[in-house]
Amino acid sequence: MVSVEGIGQYQLLGESVDDAAGEAFDKAAKMLGLPYPGGPHVARLAEQGNPKRMRFPRPMTDRPGLDFSFSGLKTHTLTAIRDLQSKGALDEQARADVARAFEEAVADTLVIKCRRALDQTSLKRIVMAGGVSANTRLRERLAVECEKRNAKAYYPRGRFCTDNGAMIAYVGAQRLVAGERDAPGQMQATPRWPLDQLREPSATQTS
Repeated sequence: MVSVEGIGQYQLLGESVDDAAGEAFDKAAKMLGLPYPGGPHVARLAEQGNPKRMRFPRPMTDRPGLDFSFSGLKTHTLTAIRDLQSKGALDEQARADVARAFEEAVADTLVIKCRRALDQTSLKRIVMAGGVSANTRLRERLAVECEKRNAKAYYPRGRFCTDNGAMIAYVGAQRLVAGERDAPGQMQATPRWPLDQLREPSATQTS
């Protein structure tokens, strides 16, 4: 979760301390025997689930801060599935109920953290990106919270709600437009570059 003032002006507000939300969806899908990538398959199955049958924990929402953790939710999901299996009760409806409880837990956790971020920063715009941003339940609940705060949420079109090279290329294009150049022979590849350590674009021209 990052506060963005402009190109290269980033402040890290919170991050995942273990599994990201998308990874948690993939692992939950695998537990339920669903294909990869897990997000859309879990969401589709969850539509048939009973929202009142199970309630999974909303991790790290009982403490201050904007960090995320979904490893405990993953473990809770596995325990619930194994408990149903031991009772011979893991039928299609039970799988749907697990998917629903899992999806609601992730959506609620993300919305709670986004709400805190809006309150903490007093910003009025929030941008969701990545695979989980395509989740309908998440979008609906975040829309409610944004309306309460006179804020607005923005999302990519559905086919761009994933990890993709297009968004990296777009950032590069924006930095180029802002005047940034690297002189020949000075380019250095950085495979893992923390977002809050990116510099603001400079107008250094190539020679």
